[in-house]
Amino acid sequence: MTSLPMTAVRSQYLLDLLAQVPDPRKRRGRRHPLAGLLAAGIAAVIAGSRSFTAIGQWAADAGPEIPAVPGAVRGPAEESTFRRAFALVSADVLDQVPGAWLWTRAGRSSGRLVIAVDGKTVRGAKDKAGKAPHLVAALAHGIGAVLGQVAVDEKSNEIPAVRELVRAFADLAGAVLTIDAMHTQHDTAQVIPGRGADYVMTVKANMPTLYRQLKELPWAAIPAVSSVSTGHGRRARRTIKAALAPAWIGFDGAAQVAQLRRTVTVNGKKTIEVVYLITSDRGADPATLAWKIRALADIARALAITDPDRATRVIVDAERIAQSLTDEDSKAEALADIARALAATDPDRAERIAQSLTDEDSKAWALIDIAGALAATDPDRAERIARSISREFQKVQALVAIVEA
Repeated sequence: MTSLPMTAVRSQYLLDLLAQVPDPRKRRGRRHPLAGLLAAGIAAVIAGSRSFTAIGQWAADAGPEIPAVPGAVRGPAEESTFRRAFALVSADVLDQVPGAWLWTRAGRSSGRLVIAVDGKTVRGAKDKAGKAPHLVAALAHGIGAVLGQVAVDEKSNEIPAVRELVRAFADLAGAVLTIDAMHTQHDTAQVIPGRGADYVMTVKANMPTLYRQLKELPWAAIPAVSSVSTGHGRRARRTIKAALAPAWIGFDGAAQVAQLRRTVTVNGKKTIEVVYLITSDRGADPATLAWKIRALADIARALAITDPDRATRVIVDAERIAQSLTDEDSKAEALADIARALAATDPDRAERIAQSLTDEDSKAWALIDIAGALAATDPDRAERIARSISREFQKVQALVAIVEA
């Protein structure tokens, strides 16, 4: 997963958010601002530090300029200072800060923030009882980042945890939440529209009565939208049909239902899975619904990436899926997202994809991100890309992003 270089404006916004975290330390003896310690700790972890000793070493090795940015005017803090600060700070409060910051960087689908809600067991970590922690997380499509998360004791406790997570967000207005089958619950459907958001819920055989009722709808008479992806000996066709939600559906705010058929062929062996969807989004056509469901799969793949080779394979698959879309608007959106994802690691390919877009708005935003990614390493090329943007307002934004980087 790639990200853009952090501009001065974005850095300051993150620091402003960190400054809102209450400082539990005694006033006497404070030598470093809490926001500075938190920012340096976050940066060190991103850089690969996995212990307070490593964080302290990273801060010492970073030189005088980096510690000065977070406000550490007295030089880098020692390992013990980081340890005490992080031990005293509320983990729940601190968890909300990067989520709020990442919210501003998350990608949009049809102008709306798409959030996938799912439960994950944290690999490589254990609690005092020797069990791996289990989290319910809200993941942003486009950057695959965790916007918020709630720890649960057991997987069976995920269902109420989803509602707790939804209520924890300060603002969900206009967002779309994709929910897997385990969390397709009437109570959850009440909470999400109440926060000004829409849901896309999955119905599988774990809800046999509802599944049977949806299966019996006249899907044969409803037009379909299909997409095909191929790669690594695997061919997948996804076909989706959408219809108005029947009166008996029983989910608050339900506006449409859909049938999603996945046909996967591997080494000549074909498997077919049919699931049903319930959404409160009245304006979602089948192509848009298909894009939002793919967001859930895309984010799950992104979370599993641990090496560049695998990241490349994911991007290749994503581009093939995007090229197979029959709806031109959905294709343009998907390709623009892919171009932005490639900006930092493969700018040549990213620029080629961006320049191929016929939608000028999608092209411009993709090129802005590519120019920002190149600003530090190849400023001349970044400026050339920025000046190639046809719309003056977006051209100026791209040039400002280069200067800020």
